Amino acid sequence: MITSEMISNFPSSPGVYLMKGKDDTVLYVGKARNLKNRVRAYVGPGDTRLHIRFMVHLVESVQFIVTDTEKEALILENTLIKKHRPRYNINLRDDKTYFSLRLDFKEQFPRLTIVRKVPADGARYFGPYSSAHAAREVLKQIYKIFPLRHHPLAACLRRGRPCLYYQMKQCSAPCFGKITAEEYGELARGAALFLEGKNTEIGKIYRDRMLQASQEERFEEAARYRDLLRAIEVTVERQKVVAGSGDADVFGIFREGDRVQLALLHIRGGALTGSRSFCFDWEMETEEGLASFLNEYYDQDAPIPPQVLVPIPIPEPAALEELLSEKSGKKVTIHAPQRGSKLELVKLAQKNAQSTAEETKARENASSDLLDDLADKLDLSRLPRRIECYDISNIQGEFPVGSRVVFIDGKADRSLYRRYRIKTVQQSDDFAMMREVLSRRFKADNPEDPPDLIVVDGGIGQLNVLRAVLKELEIEGVEAAGLAKSRVTREMESAELQRSEERVFLPGRKNPVVMRQSSAPLLLLVRIRDEAHRFAVTYHKKVRSKELTSSELEGVVGIGEKRKKALLTHFGSLKAVKEASVEELVKLKGMTLGTAKALWEKLHQEG
Repeated sequence: MITSEMISNFPSSPGVYLMKGKDDTVLYVGKARNLKNRVRAYVGPGDTRLHIRFMVHLVESVQFIVTDTEKEALILENTLIKKHRPRYNINLRDDKTYFSLRLDFKEQFPRLTIVRKVPADGARYFGPYSSAHAAREVLKQIYKIFPLRHHPLAACLRRGRPCLYYQMKQCSAPCFGKITAEEYGELARGAALFLEGKNTEIGKIYRDRMLQASQEERFEEAARYRDLLRAIEVTVERQKVVAGSGDADVFGIFREGDRVQLALLHIRGGALTGSRSFCFDWEMETEEGLASFLNEYYDQDAPIPPQVLVPIPIPEPAALEELLSEKSGKKVTIHAPQRGSKLELVKLAQKNAQSTAEETKARENASSDLLDDLADKLDLSRLPRRIECYDISNIQGEFPVGSRVVFIDGKADRSLYRRYRIKTVQQSDDFAMMREVLSRRFKADNPEDPPDLIVVDGGIGQLNVLRAVLKELEIEGVEAAGLAKSRVTREMESAELQRSEERVFLPGRKNPVVMRQSSAPLLLLVRIRDEAHRFAVTYHKKVRSKELTSSELEGVVGIGEKRKKALLTHFGSLKAVKEASVEELVKLKGMTLGTAKALWEKLHQEG
């Protein structure tokens, strides 16, 4: 437990403190403007904060590291959190990538492209967008209004005529002289203004040009500006403008016990362009949790707008504002608005956070009820929160592979899926293949959490293999079940096909468990089994295709792994390689005439 003696020698300067438990384990990392005052708050009389009940009594020692400034303390805090992953800090593992639209006016006939990174290369970047799909939808909208070039310039120039997008009026075909460089530049600048939300400015520019062209009797040009104005007006009507103008990230928080739900709204050019949600466990004060979240979130290369709006003031915001301003290259403010349109935005984010939390809770309750029902039907000793399912795929023993899928609380967790190349079984023996896969899953050095329930695709035979492996490896506390597919039969005198029921086999039972075929527990098992089968078959096809393709290109002197990859990359497919002439093959970088002739002869002999 933290005592006054532990902090008696703490300095009154900025820095980071580490609270440690038994075996020197780091429980919590925090930063402070004044180390002595901050840590003393943990031992104040009558303190009823949540973390006092949960953490302080576990603390065996407190260590401090002094820094020159608060900003340095923030950076060090983030570094130490990533290093130690303390139990009582936020563990933000967000691998989701933001996307942006890039427009480089230094290019000849600039075009928009979707990118992940935003380097300082002089190009214009618009976004962020939470997914590539969202960015592509914006691109589709842009092309209908501003027909910019779609493809790389070199690819366009190789063509003999404009591409299909020109026929669809979604490209102005500058590569074929269908529009002048000056007119195309105007389109590109208009697209940039549109993406920045400056629709009023675009409208004024195009309206003036339409009137001027009309007065000078350039009626086709005037009609083009008229159509552009109409398209912009229709598109703007569909957008929900929420904040007049300006860029901001708006955060909302909803807390229930130790679970914190956080909603993030991206405001760009005054319009709501996207949103994100985060959920984490936090036993400290909400204000401290929000500050810690912001520090960690913006350290992951997330786009930093000039305004960050929050529902509650965070402690000591000046240091974080300085750090974010330095990262983004422009002034950044963190503000908890009390009135006006910005407060309305925060309320919207708060509402989103609460709605998401309630939806998540309802989904978890439904999932818990489903798992309760499944545990009851299969007579399991505990709730099957983690279910793993295994399947084997091969063609008469050729290209054998295995798959594993994992469902957590009734939902697929694709980050835990695994694929296995069968290494020790040479003949068509699904039982032996399943034994190899399961043995590799449960080998001693595998750090993964054990499942509550393992489902294998098959009946008593596959289930017995699973039981034998678990017994050999001395794996305890893991339940097992086998799910046999329904069988299709037809009676001698009947033309109708009949499908038998899905059957669930359990250890120690000769007959399958009887479950209603439309029941939720059985449908969950079937979904898990079918997902394992799909995953196995997909991998099998990939392995088989790779092996067959590789074998056809083998046996020629000068064709190694790198050359095979280069051939397939250059021509696009094995079929295209076969159709290529010797002259076309020899054009590949590094390919000699002799090697090209030998490859052509081999492919056509075998063809």
